[in-house]
Amino acid sequence: MELKNEYVDERTGITYTLKGDYYFPNLTIPKDTNFTIGRYGKAHLRYIEKHNIPLCTELRLDGKLNTYLHSIDEKCNSLLASIITKLAKNENVTEELKASNQLEWVARMNNIKARAEEIVYNEYVYN
Repeated sequence: MELKNEYVDERTGITYTLKGDYYFPNLTIPKDTNFTIGRYGKAHLRYIEKHNIPLCTELRLDGKLNTYLHSIDEKCNSLLASIITKLAKNENVTEELKASNQLEWVARMNNIKARAEEIVYNEYVYN
């Protein structure tokens, strides 16, 4: 039996190429999806790999995983900045405090950032 160099699966439309004795699918990464994924996108990927395997598999097979993780990362960074700004304003952590008492300002901003990150992780990363 003679093997063809290329084979197209009628059901899926995927093209396969013969390499040695095996057919391998011709899979490529879609254009404009080569994003750098930040910490929130990577954390969400770890979460869905463990807790939502069907979603992770579907995104990988559709070639949409990078786009999805990039959008999660952007949303998280935007939300984090917004929450930090609001909390700092509500708690009167201002530039005047920074100028007069830097250690107090750093301590309070670290506390605000930790609380804001907790909100972001619960809302987007682990959801």
